[in-house]
Amino acid sequence: MAAAEDVKKIAEQEARLVFEGFDEATAFEIGAAIRARGLAENFPIIVDIRLWDRALFYCALPGSTVHNADWARRKINVVRTFHRSSYRMVLHKARTDRTFAVGDALPIDDYVLAGGGFPIRVKGVGVVGAIAVSGLPERQDHEVVVAAICAHLGIPSQELALGPA
Repeated sequence: MAAAEDVKKIAEQEARLVFEGFDEATAFEIGAAIRARGLAENFPIIVDIRLWDRALFYCALPGSTVHNADWARRKINVVRTFHRSSYRMVLHKARTDRTFAVGDALPIDDYVLAGGGFPIRVKGVGVVGAIAVSGLPERQDHEVVVAAICAHLGIPSQELALGPA
């Protein structure tokens, strides 16, 4: 039942965390906020924020690895394809091997079922990019992104926080 509750809450997050616009300055503010939290809490993460046509923000914190960058890229591909957070897709697909089913035709080299990718949705436009964090347990990667977007949009993060794991 916890997964069903998380899916419902993530759908609410995706519906409410909508930007009036999104540009380089917005990406920098959100990315810098995630970076500051990561440094304060010793998170070994990478942060990757991009529109579909280009990267806007990237940073790697101490302890992160090249593998985190690749996981973030693959999470972003999931967001781009489904216009949903990668953690919502994890819960929806419920596959322990972290791959999409053969019938989905999504290669493992480019797609992964792992939380931490979140859509950048612009009011009146739709999903224009993604924010990804990689390096923590997937639910926590997801929550770091959501908390940063909430802070930027002035929405109390506890309103949209996932319940206890």
